[in-house]
Amino acid sequence: MIPIPLLEQPFKNREEVKAEIGKCDLMGSILSIACFVFAALGVIGDALKITLGLEPMIWLLLSIVAGLNAILPHTKSIMAKHLYGIEAESKKE
Repeated sequence: MIPIPLLEQPFKNREEVKAEIGKCDLMGSILSIACFVFAALGVIGDALKITLGLEPMIWLLLSIVAGLNAILPHTKSIMAKHLYGIEAESKKE
């Protein structure tokens, strides 16, 4: 029998779903804030013509990567909330 990876195992209860939603929201928020900070550092570094640890173009590329990585936790959180809501509605009936 092939073991199921940890990420593909079903949730055991509603509290586990709520915890997963919270973790995904936190990670998505951190990556979104990092995206804006990296972009600001790139713009400020380019406007002042100075190097803030890295070249301005590298800061802007880091902001793009952080923004793209923020999409995944936000998407997982949205789907978990959606499925959690569907499950809650079906229990009412």
